[in-house]
Amino acid sequence: MRLYPESAMVQLEFDKVQQLLLNHVKTAYAHHKVEHMRIHTHIQYIETELRQTHEFMLLLQTAQYFPGDFHKNLEKDLKLLSIPGAMLTGEQWVLIRKLLETAGNIFRWFDSERRLAFPALTLVINNSYYEKVIREMIDAVVDELGVVKDDASEDLQRIRQSLYRKRNELRRVFDRIIQKMNKQGYLADIEESFLNGRRVLAVFAENKRMIKGVLHGESDSRQTAFIEPEETTALNNEIFSLENEEHKEVQRILRQLTASLQPYAALMQTYLDIIGEFDYIKAKAKLATDMNAQMPNVVNKAHIELKKAYHPLLYLYNKQSGKETIPLNLKLDDKGRILVISGPNAGGKTVTMKTIGLCQMMLQAGLLVPMQADSVMGIFKQLFIHIGDTQSIEFELSTYSSHLQHMKYFLELANGKTMFFIDELGSGSDPNLGGSFAEVIMEELARKHSMGVVTTHYLNLKVMANRVPGIINGAMQFDEEKLTPLYRLVVGKPGSSYTFSIAERIGLPKALIARARKLVDEDHFTLDKLLNRTEQDLQRLEVREAELHKLMKENERLKKEMEKVMNREKHDQQVELLKQQNRFREEQLTYLKEMERKLKAMVIEWRKTDNKEEVVKLIHALLFKQKEKLTAEKKDKKVDNRYTETADPIAEGDKVKMKKNRQVGVVKEIRGKKAIVQVGVIPITIDVAELVKVIEKPAEEEATK
Repeated sequence: MRLYPESAMVQLEFDKVQQLLLNHVKTAYAHHKVEHMRIHTHIQYIETELRQTHEFMLLLQTAQYFPGDFHKNLEKDLKLLSIPGAMLTGEQWVLIRKLLETAGNIFRWFDSERRLAFPALTLVINNSYYEKVIREMIDAVVDELGVVKDDASEDLQRIRQSLYRKRNELRRVFDRIIQKMNKQGYLADIEESFLNGRRVLAVFAENKRMIKGVLHGESDSRQTAFIEPEETTALNNEIFSLENEEHKEVQRILRQLTASLQPYAALMQTYLDIIGEFDYIKAKAKLATDMNAQMPNVVNKAHIELKKAYHPLLYLYNKQSGKETIPLNLKLDDKGRILVISGPNAGGKTVTMKTIGLCQMMLQAGLLVPMQADSVMGIFKQLFIHIGDTQSIEFELSTYSSHLQHMKYFLELANGKTMFFIDELGSGSDPNLGGSFAEVIMEELARKHSMGVVTTHYLNLKVMANRVPGIINGAMQFDEEKLTPLYRLVVGKPGSSYTFSIAERIGLPKALIARARKLVDEDHFTLDKLLNRTEQDLQRLEVREAELHKLMKENERLKKEMEKVMNREKHDQQVELLKQQNRFREEQLTYLKEMERKLKAMVIEWRKTDNKEEVVKLIHALLFKQKEKLTAEKKDKKVDNRYTETADPIAEGDKVKMKKNRQVGVVKEIRGKKAIVQVGVIPITIDVAELVKVIEKPAEEEATK
């Protein structure tokens, strides 16, 4: 991407994002890649970078292990490996073995299922393979501590066996000498030591002439002399010779191993790059998690549709401070390509501009951005920025001259793939002249189909948004009563500068304010006042809309609760009805059993007696009359014990008794000659003439009966 000026990344604070990213990297490869990050323009590359970061962020969020825990920088070691005749030490081979182990774990981690689940991450290893022979060759020569193994060659094995025997023999001889010298009182407290690689006696200086051998040195205090006894000189010489042979053989083996693995130097460098690449992706995923960043939809055209976007650095700062960050919602497309933001100073115009620019830079650098995932961001090939006072001492340019120099560059090179940001367009000159130049510049940028954001206080720029195609207004909201900015962008209307409101609130003399108003053009003042009133009305409307939305949500909640209550009541009624039906069935079953018993008795009587007709009459009476009579009598008795009939007219809410079935209920509603009576949980419609009003008897009277 072409950036203008060269300090554009610093002005938009992309360097601070890089520093945050550096805090997460661990490998030299990733550190170098962050320091040299580029803003790309190829959508395939950008999408791949974004998907890789998004997939690794999913791994972090689900706490899945990824085997990329090797962070040593082996660039120099691998370069040395590729040089003919070079030799790597055992310690270097230990680090290379760890590199190979990590690479092998990564390749094994990407099994068939994970390759399908994480296709973007799989691309990192797609053009490589894991060669296990390299580690096998290292393991055959070097142990885990970097020491060449005894069986690395037959000569080394023979030498070390000889060394083992000679050292044991030397130890036995030395032990005898020490015992002898101790009895004679010649030895110092430490008794023995090693000097120049040889085993020596620590002898009191006054006794050094009493011992035959080679003097190798004295202590700093000159109270102790270090003497190699003549009995051990030959053994020490043999051991020294064998150690030299061992060293030469080890060097030969390591040089041979280095030469054998030299063809794999490029492959091992690839492994180091793969581990570094995953470290870089992991760092981006961690930063995205810190910023609550997401992967938006990316389109290969000039387009911006931000939903709840945040300035990344401001979001992190407010997150640490426990403050709320106001999100940004904005859409720029072919119909509205240039946004003119107006409003009071310190109201958030520049922050809004930087939010858009920094998020765009981050996206095209392959970083996830703090906004909703359903946002849409396009790809731009040029990004021009002009923020703040950029006067040049070197070229003796004033603020306005420098401003025009930047605008000249914008107008010469801007096109349909350009994103630009201009803070306080036209400032630094006479308002009328500067405003006219600013208007011409905006018209030309709109004609070139460039996309960008302009902040201004000029009324003529606010007005032109209504008549020039492609230019739209935006305002930063301001609380006029509290004199505090709300940092919220409203697209579609210009904003007031609140010049006189702020002056009144801070207590400037009213006479001065009145004189200033007279000096202002009446149309100019009227328009600013209208913008002021419109913005405040809009804010009040938003508050009412929020309250209405809250009430609607509460109404929906109450509606759901009412439905639950009604469903529960209906369920309770059904349960009660089932209980009554069960009781009725139990009574029927009892009655049938009693009837069966009586019928059996009558059948026996019928068989015994000669007057069979009389028995048949009894059976008939039992089956068809006795039941009705007994039931009616039972009901009548129960109702009469509890209620007293009255001749009063029946009204809603009265208790009544049905004449036919003797049931008692409550009158819920009277419709002409019909009444709805609630009996238990069941409503029954019946003629009023079939009802008798009843009054419940006192408890004492009922108990007496």
